[in-house]
Amino acid sequence: MRNIALQLMYVGTAYHGWQVQKNAVSVAETLERSLQQVVGHPVKCTGAGRTDAGVHAQSYVANFRTSSRIPCARLPLAVNTRLPDDIVVVQAVEVPEEFNAIGSCLKKEYTYRIYNSRIRNAFYVNRAWFYPKHLDEKLMARAAAHFVGTHDFKAVQSVGTQVRSTVRTVHYFEVARSGDLIECRVCANGFLYNMVRAMVGTCVYAAEGKFSPDAVPEI
Repeated sequence: MRNIALQLMYVGTAYHGWQVQKNAVSVAETLERSLQQVVGHPVKCTGAGRTDAGVHAQSYVANFRTSSRIPCARLPLAVNTRLPDDIVVVQAVEVPEEFNAIGSCLKKEYTYRIYNSRIRNAFYVNRAWFYPKHLDEKLMARAAAHFVGTHDFKAVQSVGTQVRSTVRTVHYFEVARSGDLIECRVCANGFLYNMVRAMVGTCVYAAEGKFSPDAVPEI
């Protein structure tokens, strides 16, 4: 059996996240169904991690095993003709047997965008959080800096997923503004359920003056 890694990009608006679910359409289920048609046997994909409903991916890695001898160079085109327009296989690479998309993942980057203007922008619907009250991105960045490092992030996770440990390492948390768009880029060795959303929300609270940016360590 060959072990194939896929690089994907997808718009998650129509999906309830990556992982297969009983009563909801997911990215993994949609991809597996298309792959099956190409390789001619049932397929199980392992993704680099769970994603929440509505989350998009610019670069997401998954792997699957197959007895098919279709060359990797041909797989993306073959699969993409069977996928909806909002999921794209960018490339396929044969990887060692021991490769596992989630177990081999060292770092993940998540970008949360805020459209910060009194008037919403139609082109950012489902792409950014529309927030009409002006935010001071410098205060947000000051709060964000306190999240960097190895900490127990239990306070910024949502209930719903059982994990062995709530300790994670955040490599960087950058906040930058370009016009009305604020981008919050977080890189970590892994994320808890809704962790980034809660971290960004905490920075927004600090920018609103609800507490000092330097209160984050206590949280």
